[in-house]
Amino acid sequence: MKIVIFFLIAYLLGSLQSGVWIGKLFYQKDIRQFGSGNTGTTNTFRVLGKKPGTVVLFLDILKGTLATALPIWFHISINPLWFGVAAILGHTFPIFGKFKGGKAVATSAGMLLAYNPLFFVYSASIFVIFLFITSMVSLSSIISAILITLSTVLLPIIWPAILPHQDWLLTLLATGISTFIIYRHRDNIKRIKNGTESKIPFGLNKKKAL
Repeated sequence: MKIVIFFLIAYLLGSLQSGVWIGKLFYQKDIRQFGSGNTGTTNTFRVLGKKPGTVVLFLDILKGTLATALPIWFHISINPLWFGVAAILGHTFPIFGKFKGGKAVATSAGMLLAYNPLFFVYSASIFVIFLFITSMVSLSSIISAILITLSTVLLPIIWPAILPHQDWLLTLLATGISTFIIYRHRDNIKRIKNGTESKIPFGLNKKKAL
């Protein structure tokens, strides 16, 4: 029963829709009615601006971090990654938002931060590098998801300081989460192919940002 309760807490943490709540409380806007209609960090940046977008990014990461840390804090003998997955599911299918949420990139990053801070820094670096190259959050998220999944297999061999041993559960979950992230970005993929995907004012293509 204790495990079930904490899984539920992790899911509820993930379900907190900070972008929607901040938009309604401080800007009298429901971000679900603007931009991509998404409730996550990217659409918050797009609709509300840099400051609220940064706050939501921090909170979305924090959700994954807190959820993953629950079994560590309360001495629950289950791999903490599973609690991170519960938060990711909550973020993507939030009970507070009629099960229509974000794409789980930031919350997945938060899970990595709690599980392995060095691997989080490594993964975040990959994302920032490709964001600088492409100026597209969606494409950077997709590429990063794939490379991070491959890294869970290769790093224990070529760079064990970050991942000292092969963690097949991490690889399995990274594969599943990456597949899910790509699926959630299917509309973005169509726009990327058509050359109509939104860009942000950062990186090599910032002058072309929409």
